[in-house]
Amino acid sequence: MEIEKVFIEKFREILEITDRELLLSDKFREYDEWNSLVFLTLIAMIDEEFEVIIEGKDFKQLETVEDVIQAISERQA
Repeated sequence: MEIEKVFIEKFREILEITDRELLLSDKFREYDEWNSLVFLTLIAMIDEEFEVIIEGKDFKQLETVEDVIQAISERQA
């Protein structure tokens, strides 16, 4: 899936993770690198790369990397 590959690559860049892979099952809020700046940067990246806006209240419902990718896919359809 193209969305998955692009999202994970961009998310790793935002988090500045170079020493490990991100898994679809990862709970992204548990990453040591997760903070409010990463959140804002992620929202901006999703808008820019995928032309999708995920509102804050909707984003709060997402728990895993896969949840975010699925939310992007659903909004693009």
